[in-house]
Amino acid sequence: MKIYNTLSGRKEDFVPIEEGKVRMYVCGPTVYNLIHIGNARPMIVFDTVRRYLTHKGYDVNFVSNFTDVDDKIIKKAVEEGVDASVISERYIEECKKDMAGMNVQPATTHPKATEEIDGMIEMIRTLIDKGYAYVAKDGTVYFRTRQFKGYGKLSHKNIDDLQGGMRSLLVTGEDQKEDPLDFVLWKPKKEGEPYWESPWCDGRPGWHIECSVMSRKYLGEQIDIHAGGEDLIFPHHENEIAQSEAANGKEFSKYWMHNAFLNIDNKKMSKSLGNFKTVRDISESYDLQVLRFFMLSAHYRSPLNFSAALMESTKNSLERILTCAKNLNYGIENAVKDDLSAEEEKQLTEAKRFVEQFDAAMDDDFNTADAITAIFDLVKFINTNTSEESSRAYLSGLKEELVMLTDICGLIVDRKEESLDEKVEALIAERQAARKNKDFARADAIREELTQMGIILEDTREGVKWHRAN
Repeated sequence: MKIYNTLSGRKEDFVPIEEGKVRMYVCGPTVYNLIHIGNARPMIVFDTVRRYLTHKGYDVNFVSNFTDVDDKIIKKAVEEGVDASVISERYIEECKKDMAGMNVQPATTHPKATEEIDGMIEMIRTLIDKGYAYVAKDGTVYFRTRQFKGYGKLSHKNIDDLQGGMRSLLVTGEDQKEDPLDFVLWKPKKEGEPYWESPWCDGRPGWHIECSVMSRKYLGEQIDIHAGGEDLIFPHHENEIAQSEAANGKEFSKYWMHNAFLNIDNKKMSKSLGNFKTVRDISESYDLQVLRFFMLSAHYRSPLNFSAALMESTKNSLERILTCAKNLNYGIENAVKDDLSAEEEKQLTEAKRFVEQFDAAMDDDFNTADAITAIFDLVKFINTNTSEESSRAYLSGLKEELVMLTDICGLIVDRKEESLDEKVEALIAERQAARKNKDFARADAIREELTQMGIILEDTREGVKWHRAN
C-alpha cells in the first residue's frame, strides 16, 4: 500500500509504527453552524481510508476533534444571547446527524477542545520550559517559530517567505511578539468570552495547540497518519508539527494526507457568491449517499467541482449499483436451485478479479475513482452472468462481493425499505417537535407533505391521529 505523503511530496510505502495497528488523527469542524459540503469531503474521504485500512486487517484508532471554542462560536453566541457552549453543543449534534446521513462512522474518540484545556496548559508550560515559547506582558503566550529548526517542512516553504501567509489571530499583544512569525498558544480573555485560568492569565488557547494535545492524549506522541483539507497545511498543520515535535522531542506523524478543494460550479464556495451549500441543503434534494458517492468519484488529491448536473449524473450512476443489489436480493429470495453448479463455481472464482482490481486501486494512494470503476465492472459482470436459473448460493456469493466493496466506500446497497407507516410516524414526530419549538412554517410544510402522500392528520385531545384519504 502506498500513500502520498505531503511531508515528502511523494508516494511512500505504508509501514505503520506498530505492526497491525494504525493511529490516525483527522482535524474536525469548528462547530458554529451546520457543516458545509467542503467539510463533508474530508469526512467522507478519510472515513473511507479508515474503512479500507480496517478491511486490510488493521486495528485503526481514529480520532477526530470538535473545535468548540472559537471566535465564530463566540460571535454567534453573542448574537443569540446564549452561552458559547449552547452553540457548540447544538451544532455538534447537528454535525453528527449529517455524518450519520453520509454514513460516516463515529470516530474512536471525538474529543472537544474545551474538555482538554488542562492538557493544553501542560504542553504550553513544557514549551516555555524548553525555550520554544515565551509570555508577553499581558499574559499572551507565543511560540518562537524560528526556534524550531524544521519549520516549513510540511508546506515546503522557506521560513522567510512564510510571513505573508500567516493567519491573523487578531489578539491582544500582537505588538509584543519577538518575531512576526511567532504564533499564539494562549491568549487573554475578552469581556463576555469564555475563559479558563492559567499560570499566565485568564484566557483561552490558540487554535493550533488543541490538535497537538488531543492527538498526544488519545494516540500517543507519535502517530501514523494525520489528515485534513489542504487548506490546513499552512499554518495549522505546520504549527502542529512545530508544537508537538518541540514538546515531545520526536517525529509527530509519519504520513500527512490532504484532500484537495471543492468548488461549486467552477467557483470557490462562499456566502458572498451565493453558492454556499450545507450538507443539510443537499439532503433536501438528494439522499446523502449520492453526495458520498460524488465525493468518492474523484481521487481525493484532485480538485472536485460540484454542480447540479454532476449530482444528477452521480444519482443515476449510484442507481445502477442499487438496482443490481435489488435484483440479486430478488433472485436469492426466488431462486429455484440452492447449490452451485460447476459453471457457477467457475464464475464466482472469475468474479474475484474485481476485488483484486478494487484493492489495487485503493492500495495506490486510495484511488477511489478507479475503485468505483471496479465496482461498476462487477455490476456489469453480475448483470451479464445471472439469470432466473441462477442458484441461491451463486447469487449470494456475488452479492457478498458487491456488498463488501460498496461497504468499504461507505455505500449502503443492501438496505431495508422503510415502510410507509414508519415514514408517516417519523414525519408526525418531526411536526410535533416543530410545533413545540414554535416553528409553525415547518409544521405546516410537513402537514402539506403528508397530504401529498394521501395522509390526513387530525389534532385531537388524545394526540395526533392519521388516516389515509379515501
